[in-house]
Amino acid sequence: MKIDRLLAITMLLLNRRRISAKELSERFEVSLRTIYRDVEAINQAGIPVVSYAGLSGGYEIMDQYRIDRQFLSLEELQSIIVGLKGIRASIGDQEIGGLLDKVGALIAKSEHPTAAQLGSQLILDMNPWGSGHQNKEHLPLLRTAIRETKLVSFSYLSSQSKASTRTIEPMGIVVKGFGWYLYGYCLLRNDFRVFRLSRMGDVEVHSQTFERKQETIEQLEYGRGERSDRTLIRLVLHAQPNVRAQVEDYFRPEDIALQPDGTLMITATQPDEPWLHGMLLGYGPSLRILEPPHIAVIIKEKAEKIVALYPTH
Repeated sequence: MKIDRLLAITMLLLNRRRISAKELSERFEVSLRTIYRDVEAINQAGIPVVSYAGLSGGYEIMDQYRIDRQFLSLEELQSIIVGLKGIRASIGDQEIGGLLDKVGALIAKSEHPTAAQLGSQLILDMNPWGSGHQNKEHLPLLRTAIRETKLVSFSYLSSQSKASTRTIEPMGIVVKGFGWYLYGYCLLRNDFRVFRLSRMGDVEVHSQTFERKQETIEQLEYGRGERSDRTLIRLVLHAQPNVRAQVEDYFRPEDIALQPDGTLMITATQPDEPWLHGMLLGYGPSLRILEPPHIAVIIKEKAEKIVALYPTH
């Protein structure tokens, strides 16, 4: 533990201009006397730690001292810092903070004042706006279960709002389209399944272990796009100019044809699934469905039911 703490203190000092003994004591949950001994041990190891007195005092490593970062350029280190910060913001993992300190320690202060400034030039946040707390609650438990190959049970609400209780052999976690998903083998369905973390509740890791199957997440992910039960349809849509930004956010440029009057013709292949209806309804009266007819009927019926909720007097 002492060696781990000495290394952590060294990395922290390399990544910070100055840090007080009190802050180090609180961070590592040891006495001030222990911190004094640790800093002395670091000095004896040949790392030049300077002590400053006063209210703004503390410990600091000489400016020109750094750990050799081998073949990593400053831009490559910046990319690593941005990625680590994005992961830490999303999953709240304290281990990532220590790793950030180690990566930041590879940057000499003469090259850049702090690693934090490098990381603030580009921010990667994988949480949807105003969300992400469910992910942070579930992720530590799920990561432990995956690492230790332990069964996981949870309540689940499907995309059709059907509730069930599942027990699975967890394989891994994937971030896709600003959503977090758990891949695993479901003992209820006796097949591989994907679960959205935001729809999971009462997550419990069992003591019972399992033997990991040969299939990988990559194999399952590619297979999902070729499911035999997945019906694809050809959509032809006519959109008004006021929803051009939303259209271009979702559809590919080659699917969109700008018309002389400023409207847009959209021709795209999409899965014939319930979520598609909600997405199309989101455009309101600014989008007309030309093909296929059955999708136009579904949207019309849903719109009529919405109108019926608000009777006129």
